[in-house]
Amino acid sequence: MKKLLVAVVLCASPFGVALADNDIGCGLGTQIMQGKDGMIFKVLGATTNGTFGNQTFGITSGTLGCSSDGVVTAEARRSMFASANVDQLAAEVAAGHGETLTTLASLYKITPADRPAFYALTQREYSQLFAKPDATTGDVLAALDTAMAKDARLSHYVG
Repeated sequence: MKKLLVAVVLCASPFGVALADNDIGCGLGTQIMQGKDGMIFKVLGATTNGTFGNQTFGITSGTLGCSSDGVVTAEARRSMFASANVDQLAAEVAAGHGETLTTLASLYKITPADRPAFYALTQREYSQLFAKPDATTGDVLAALDTAMAKDARLSHYVG
């Protein structure tokens, strides 16, 4: 009960009106937590998104930062996949190969001919991709996009 009260107070206060990372989806919680960093704001935003069907309402109505066109963007697919597999992905990036890394390459639509270059780049950039222990999936993918954009062979896969 205390946690719910804290969540309500935070959400109702002017301090709560900012945005959590976009990896919590769309909905009222995402709108309320806009601009906020940290696990507590992600949890509050995700919980709020799932409460009272507001995320479902947002998706069906095209409101609350949701799209009703039914299209899941490639960026969203990569983010969802990376979020669900971040530990395995980190291990495979460090090793320079693996099934999870191959799946990520396919989500970027990297051709089989360019995948060895992708694997080598991710391994070489490991320390930049996973620079902070509290890095979000969004941080990791943004760093990967930046590294790929600087690579002559892989730059056309981001943009």
